[in-house]
This record gives sequence, structure tokens and C-alpha cells, in this order.
Amino acid sequence: MNTTENHRKVNHQPDASQTRLQNLPTNTMPFPDQIGNYQRNIGLPDGKFKDSKVYIVGSGIAGLSSAYYFIRDGQIPAENITFLEQLNIEGGSLDGSGNAETGYIIRGGREMDFTYENFWDMFQDIPALELPKPYSVLDEYRIVNDNDRNHSKARLIHNKGEIKDFSKFGLNKKDQLAVMKLLLAKKENLDDLTIEDWFSETFLESNFWWFWRTMFAFENWQSLLELKLYFHRFLHAIDGLNDLSSLVFPKYNQYDTFVVPLRKHLQELGVKIQFGTVVKDLDIEIAGDKKTVRNIITEQKGSEVKIAVRENDFVIVTTGSMTEDTRYGDNVTAPLVDFTIENSGKSKGWTVWNNLAKQSEVFGKPEKFNSDVSKSAWMSATLTCKPSAFVEKLKEYSVNDPYSGKTVTGGIISITDSNWVMSFTCNRQPHFPNQPDDVLVIWVYALLMDEKGNYVQKTMPECTGNEILAELAYHLGIENQLDNIIQNTIVKTSYMPYITSMFLPRAKGDRPQVVPDGCVNLGLVGQFVETNNDVVFTMESSVRTARIAVYELLDSNKQVPDINPLQYDIRHLLKAANTLNDGKGFPGSGILNKVLKNTYFEHILPEISHDEHDGFFAQQWDKLKGLFEHKQEGE
Repeated sequence: MNTTENHRKVNHQPDASQTRLQNLPTNTMPFPDQIGNYQRNIGLPDGKFKDSKVYIVGSGIAGLSSAYYFIRDGQIPAENITFLEQLNIEGGSLDGSGNAETGYIIRGGREMDFTYENFWDMFQDIPALELPKPYSVLDEYRIVNDNDRNHSKARLIHNKGEIKDFSKFGLNKKDQLAVMKLLLAKKENLDDLTIEDWFSETFLESNFWWFWRTMFAFENWQSLLELKLYFHRFLHAIDGLNDLSSLVFPKYNQYDTFVVPLRKHLQELGVKIQFGTVVKDLDIEIAGDKKTVRNIITEQKGSEVKIAVRENDFVIVTTGSMTEDTRYGDNVTAPLVDFTIENSGKSKGWTVWNNLAKQSEVFGKPEKFNSDVSKSAWMSATLTCKPSAFVEKLKEYSVNDPYSGKTVTGGIISITDSNWVMSFTCNRQPHFPNQPDDVLVIWVYALLMDEKGNYVQKTMPECTGNEILAELAYHLGIENQLDNIIQNTIVKTSYMPYITSMFLPRAKGDRPQVVPDGCVNLGLVGQFVETNNDVVFTMESSVRTARIAVYELLDSNKQVPDINPLQYDIRHLLKAANTLNDGKGFPGSGILNKVLKNTYFEHILPEISHDEHDGFFAQQWDKLKGLFEHKQEGE
């Protein structure tokens, strides 16, 4: 292998948005976004890293995935890998805990997609949570979703619980054009722009934006660049956006479904997790352009402890945390909201990135993401529900009986006349493996929590759990049964100051590269690092950053494929254009139908209710077709 020119000369993170596809004798790797089993190869071992130690700061999904790829593709012994975790539990933001007696809590949930190539690449190797070997987490996930397809029958409600028509996007031609222009815009021209810089008020008031912002948790003042990346990333799912039929969900909460089996697998291999360890800084030796971590500076049991990093050792750091500094409340207590400009971004979860940024500009600008919680915070509540008037009302919005084990609401139900922009969801039940049969776990969140409620004249963070129940009951038209609801509902609230901080407007260089320039043994992973085309706020992006870090640091003869190439598929492009216009077609759709009718390619066209704007083109085609047929008859 060492005699070949291409060995160890791999672009570990190829960029499909910058590459013209061409087969050449010099190309030994697949095209940048060529996904699939060919990328599952295991490289030949060279023994170079058999004695290397790996220290991973943070045991969220990005950190756990890093360990997996160091073992599978780096062939580093599992017992040489140690997690340094400040909490007393693994999983980071992928949480899920509690019981029926005191209440369950999930700060957030994860909507999933078929195209999470890196995520499923890993989880097809992780033993299933409940099924016996040889079943994997992927197998278990597919069995659930193949037999219980997701959709919603009440995506939007208003007028005190009335289901609103959510069949249309309601975008005018100008706003459809604005979406198309954003898809065509170059990423480098969108630095620091906000969504409301680009789109009109009619767009921001449309059903389309209600679907998008409540599903993905976008605020109008957040990053236009990130929205563009989302448009590309989920273009294929756009026609399932209104009824959520493009989504898949796990059987249980995110912690039990993903974190538990992955952590168990890694620990059985020999990986160690060291809890109660705060990483404050890295001692980095900078010699010219070369940057080498020499020590990890930690705080353990109140004392500073340095961990020496040897030659051929590696350090992986999760930069920042979207659930850092969460404040909690319950039925009778509101969360303590004690954030000021002075203390924002100064807590333990941000310390290591803050200190790295002081050493070199290649480590980015954490202050762009952690210094203004007023633009990144929202609040959620977990409801542990016994049978009540609320549960009976929920049944009206449910695809299946909530106690059936099947899809319930099919995703979030958003209340369009809520000052808070409140949404709630009931996923498959039980949501926790230990959950009693007569208990439901329901999740509630609000995008504009700093507005006063329609019923409770307070902002959401000022409210106790019972007051949040009152606001929800009002919007469902059952406020006269509030006593019954409160009596049978345990509420746990979570105020999260940085939960959408990764969506804040940014420019090139604000987020560091996965392996910053010059770093020889340091990789940065998670939601606050730069990738070519992937989005943030997904488990897939966390796994992607982990895989990139491992391949680049080890100079592996492998690459991480770019995002699924469906954004370039003409079928999805045509479908998206038609869907944005609520199924009424697009300029040229009529003539395309006539050209392709009864041909092999007829199926690429979406179902269209043709507009009169195609009339001229259709007439011209009919004339041409008639002339062509007449000429053939004459011959």
C-alpha cells in the first residue's frame, strides 16, 4: 500500500457542492456524496495507533460516536479510550429520565429521517435495545416504523382547539421565488444575515413557515445560512412537511433508544467513562502552524488535575452545549431565570471552548453563540399524565388510541393563535421502558416564550407547571376542566438558554473546523463546528463530525460522504417546485407532461393540477407535435 501514490492522500470530508462529477483515472474514491455500502469498508491495519490513548471530552452522541469510529475504523483498542464527562450520566442533550411517581422529563426530542447516512452507518452495528442478537438498533427502529407509518391529523389548531386546515403551504408567487432564490444563493454571500432579512411578512405568516419553524425550532431572527442548509438537506421531505409523513420516530425516548445501547456496547468493548470531571482548558503547544495538545487541564473533586497527552495520543472535545445551564421547575415552581450579559456563556459547559478561542482564531468565536440568551432560549415542559380531561381531548387529535403503542399525534401539534407559539406532541407510548400502562408522557414547548400568554398573563418562564397547563387547556377549549387536569398531571419544566444558539447568525470562521488548521491531535465535534453542507440540531450532524474527526486525525484511507444527494435529484426538484405552489404546477410543467407522457421518464413528474400559465407552452408543443406527425405521414 505504501508504494501507491494515492494511499494516505484522501480528502476526508469531500464537498459535493463544489465538485463537478467526472470519472478520471486519478479518482480512487467515490464521488463526494456517493453513499452506500461501498463506504463501509475497513482499511488495512498498520499498527501505528495500537498504543494510542484517546480522551473524549463530553459523552453526548458526538463523543460516543467518536469512540465508535476510533475502534471500528481506527482500530484503536477500546480500553485505551476514556471519556471525561462533567455530569454524572452520559448522553449530553439526549436525555430522558424519571418515573411515574415523581414525573418523567425529556428536555427535547429528535425528529428523524431516512437519509441520516452516518447515524445509520453506526447504529446498524450497535446491538438492539430489546431484540436479541443479531438485531441492531437500526433493525429495531425499522421494524417499528415499517409497521406504523407516521403522519398527523391535527398539525395546526386554533380557535380553542379547532383543527385548522393544514393541507396547503399558502405561499404567494413572490415568496415561492424567494425560496428558490435562497436555494440558488451562494453560501458565502449569506454571512450574518437573518431569516427576516430575506423573507417578507407574508412568508413569515404562511402555513409553510408555521410548519417549518415549529418543526425545526427556527426563530425569525436566526441564521439565513442555516435555513438554506436545511432547505437543501430536507428538500426531499418537503411534500411531507404539512402532515409530518416524511418523519420517522423511535419506539422510546432518545436516551433509551440510542444512548443506552451505544454506551452499553462501548463499555462492553472496554471504553471507560469518568464522570464528575470538568475540562477547563487544553495546554496547547503552538510551533509555527503546528498545534499539539500536551495536557488536558481538568477539575476533579474540587482540585485541578492535569492529564498528560503523549505522542500519538488524541483529544476530542465537544464544543459548547445547547442544554447547558438548564433551569428546572415543576407544578408549583417556575424555573429560576438568572442569566445576565455578564454570566452568559461562562459556565462549565462553555469553558473549554472559551479558553481555546483565546489561544488561536482557528478555534472560532464562541461569543457569537453564547452571549445573548434572549435570542437562543426557549422552554419545554414534560407532562406525566394519568387519565384526565386533557387525555380525552388528546384523543381527538390522535391518529391512533394513545394507549395502543402506535403513532399518537404523529409529531407536534402547533397552536397558531398562541402568543407563545406553543406546540405539543405525544409520541408512541410507552415513551419510557418502565412506564405504567395508564400513564402518558407528553412534551410541550414554546418558541416565543417571552410573550405574555393568551390566558395566563405571564411569560412562560414566569409560569409554574400548573399555569402552563392552564394556558394549554385554554387553547384546547377545556379550561373549565383545569382542576381535573392538574390533579392528574405531573409537570416538569426546563428553561434552556442556549437551546437554539447554534442557529444564531454566523459568518465564516465563527465555528471552527472539525480539525482546526495545524492541529495534529485535536478534534472538535458536536453542534458548533463547521461542516461543508450538513445542518445542526440533528443527531446525524453530531455523528458526522465525530467520523470526520477520526478520519482526519488518523489520516485514514477513508472519507465521510457528503449529505445524501437527493437535493440534486430532478424528481425531488420538480416535486418541491410543485409542492411550494400547493400542487398547482410550475412554469413549464404542462409542456413537460406532454413531452414525457407515455415515455420511460413519465414517472419523474409529480401529480399536478395545471395552471393556465402553461397554456401557451402546451399550445406550442401541440403545434410542433402536429407538424412532426404530419411530416412522418408524408414520408
